[in-house]
Amino acid sequence: MSCLAVVILNYNRADLLADCLASLYAAPTRCTLQVWVVDNASRDGSAAMVRAQFPQVRLIVSPVNGGFSCGNNLALRELLAAGQADDVLLLNNDTLVPAGALDGLVAYLAAHPEAGVVGPKLLLPDGTLDLACRRSFPTPEVSFYRMTGLAQRFPHSPRFARYNLTYLDPDQTAEVDAVVGACMLVRAAVIAEVGLLDEQFFMYGEDLDWCYRIKQYGWRVIYYPHVVVHHYKRAASTRRAIPSLRAFYAAMRIFHRKHYAATTLPPLNTLIELGITAKELLALGRNLLLPPAARRVG
Repeated sequence: MSCLAVVILNYNRADLLADCLASLYAAPTRCTLQVWVVDNASRDGSAAMVRAQFPQVRLIVSPVNGGFSCGNNLALRELLAAGQADDVLLLNNDTLVPAGALDGLVAYLAAHPEAGVVGPKLLLPDGTLDLACRRSFPTPEVSFYRMTGLAQRFPHSPRFARYNLTYLDPDQTAEVDAVVGACMLVRAAVIAEVGLLDEQFFMYGEDLDWCYRIKQYGWRVIYYPHVVVHHYKRAASTRRAIPSLRAFYAAMRIFHRKHYAATTLPPLNTLIELGITAKELLALGRNLLLPPAARRVG
């Protein structure tokens, strides 16, 4: 019987975390299940809630909020050292996992040895697709189409709409560049081979970077819509909209500098950096004009 480790990072959302954990334990799984919660220095009693309501969870309490990559890596290091897990699922605390979803993802990896990562179809509270659950890498060309609005204007164009792949059937299994860290299943052997999440990324972009590195090692990344998970997106980041926005655009800069700057002409690099800064300032300005309940990231 295979062993699945689920890693959930939490910061000041005991309410969401409790619902997420309850959904994981609502139905038995065919695989052996280990659930890890890393609490990033929450001040809302999240750790106490886990100890009281879910004593079977392996809890790591970080004294500082080091961000998404750093927090998840605390659990990933222990998992790799123990060598017990066959697969590792990164899961956001603002998700609900239906019965059978975990076994469905594990079964896909077991049946497809060339796949290193698989992600489900993520649905938002209104029932629409979370577009981040299947993406292309933000190359300079792809980013240009997205940042200039061409991707939104031509959502069915294989050329312009590559970032969120909106021209693909959302109910069709597809090999993609990246799935989202809100719910992504990775072989433990792949993590051992490729390495942990890059802690340069505080929040956002680390999943893209991980998938980029995994594909460099020859593994396939798969979007698998026959498994559905529900995602209450941005439920945590909206509480700190300005820092979250800053982190969002910082991740863009880090990813470009790490993977594309060396092969991009210097004048174009300058334009890309200026474009990211302009989009960041515009997004910050728009968020400040909104009422607090309407502020969001991205």
